[in-house]
Amino acid sequence: MASIPCTFQIPCSSKPVNSLPSLPKLSSKFLGSQKTLSWSRPSRIGPSNGSRTQCWFKFGKNGVDAEGAGIYGSQGRDDFDRDDVEQYFNYMGMLAVEGSYDKMEALLNQNIHPVDILLMLAASEGDKPKIEELLRAGAKYDVKDADGRTALERAVNEEIRDFILGFSVQKP
Repeated sequence: MASIPCTFQIPCSSKPVNSLPSLPKLSSKFLGSQKTLSWSRPSRIGPSNGSRTQCWFKFGKNGVDAEGAGIYGSQGRDDFDRDDVEQYFNYMGMLAVEGSYDKMEALLNQNIHPVDILLMLAASEGDKPKIEELLRAGAKYDVKDADGRTALERAVNEEIRDFILGFSVQKP
């Protein structure tokens, strides 16, 4: 069960705190106000008797893992869009390397589904966690770009190619 324990201790006092009672009262508005200055602690909310409250946060249905909670890996093919491609392009530093969005825009203008574009980009970066997420979502590794290359052909090395093929064979 995925849960996060947390404990709150919330002390509180109803008395004002005056730690500097001997400050002089100023008679001139120019020099200050008529009120006595005092220091006080920031107020804290809750009982001051030392009681504690425990909370258990359960994510997802019945407190399951991140995938079951819809945080990671639970997206389907159609849950990915053009914005996801741009975000990944920026996140992986491809914009810095390429210098423009031309490569990304060229892929998006080829009528290729965004999840398949993401797989091509993740394969070219060797990003195994993203590749796994995309394959679980239904990305196709045999979709070709304008140059006729697939995600397998764009893979940064043989290990990534084997990972894509291996995951696709054992895919649940």
